[in-house]
Amino acid sequence: MEELQHKYVTVAYDLYTDNAEGIHELVERAPKEHPFQFITGMGVALEAFEERVAPLAEGETFDFTLSVDEAYGPYVDEHVIELDRDIFSVDGRFDKDNIYPGNVIPLVNADGNRFQGLIIKVSDDKVTVDLNHPLAGKALHFKGEVVTSREATDDEVQGLINRMSGGDCCCDGEGGCCGGHGEDGGCCGHGEGHHGHDGGCCGHGEGHHGHEGGCCGHGEGHEGGCCGHGHNY
Repeated sequence: MEELQHKYVTVAYDLYTDNAEGIHELVERAPKEHPFQFITGMGVALEAFEERVAPLAEGETFDFTLSVDEAYGPYVDEHVIELDRDIFSVDGRFDKDNIYPGNVIPLVNADGNRFQGLIIKVSDDKVTVDLNHPLAGKALHFKGEVVTSREATDDEVQGLINRMSGGDCCCDGEGGCCGGHGEDGGCCGHGEGHHGHDGGCCGHGEGHHGHEGGCCGHGEGHEGGCCGHGHNY
């Protein structure tokens, strides 16, 4: 059986979506200085994004749109849930510094699956959280250029596997899995946007809406991933 070859790819891109008023607007940017980085065949990038970008050579440009189904799927009302306020207590005190409307937080369910949730409402006994991806329900228009495209080394592949499994992490500031502003993003990379936060262990962008897990990846990464903690529910 032929061994699967992985490519190390970096891309600079602008991402556009249509807002509620139907206006085509820029929501995320990954510049050449800090491109989005991924290894093919590892489940880091959206499959449809990878299929369009991976065959391109260095220096080639792209301009394509992913449908809602190819991107993050439709917005699901059932993914807006109410959680007991007590879940968000640290040492017996409610975590008011992080749990407030508009903030994005890491969550971990009983099976160990990681999510990022947008706080919608905080009441006396409940916290309402939106678990939909920030770009759910939207078609994604990418315009950009391939900066690097080469065969991935065994060390790069193994390093990404370690990071995705929670090992060899994190925040080394130079190719680590939590690259932030002014640092080289790791194998998962990151982009930048108007109001974004740093990507987590597989966070792929800093977007206008302040959510980690930018648009090229699956949104599994989040601030407080390998470097911090998530609230269990």
